[in-house]
Amino acid sequence: MELTAEIAAFRVGVGDPGRLVGEFRRAVLLVPRSGGSVDGEDGLMSAVSGGIRWFYAFTDEEALARFAEARGEADREWPFLAILGARLVDAVVPEVDGPAGVVVNVADADGSMMFPPVAGIVPDAYAVDVEAGSGSAAGVA
Repeated sequence: MELTAEIAAFRVGVGDPGRLVGEFRRAVLLVPRSGGSVDGEDGLMSAVSGGIRWFYAFTDEEALARFAEARGEADREWPFLAILGARLVDAVVPEVDGPAGVVVNVADADGSMMFPPVAGIVPDAYAVDVEAGSGSAAGVA
C-alpha cells in the first residue's frame, strides 16, 4: 500500500502504525527548498511549532501545489528535493539543532500526517522519548 493510503487508513482507525512508518520510510517525498525566501536560510523548508522543527514533505507535486496555494504563493516557482522518507529522518533530522520531525501533506486537512521525533521514527539518539545514553524509551526499564 502506498503512503497516502496508509495515512488514510490510520486516520480512520484501521491502519497499522508499523505499516504506516514503513511506507513513510520507503516513500519518495518532495521537500520544498527554502531558497532564502522563507526563513532567510538556504535548505529545506520547515517551521517550528511546540519546540519541534517540522520539515514539510509531500507525496506528489499536486500536494505541494495545494500547499503553495494555501500559502497564497502558487504563482512562484517551488524548487524541491526528492528524498526517501528514511533518508529524511535518518540523515537530515540528525543535522538539526534540537528535535525535528516531518509533516506530510500539511495542506490536506484529511490527508496529512505528522511523524514526530520519537523512537521508531527518528534515530534513537534524536528521539525525544529516549533517555540520553540509555538506548531505551524514557520510562521503560
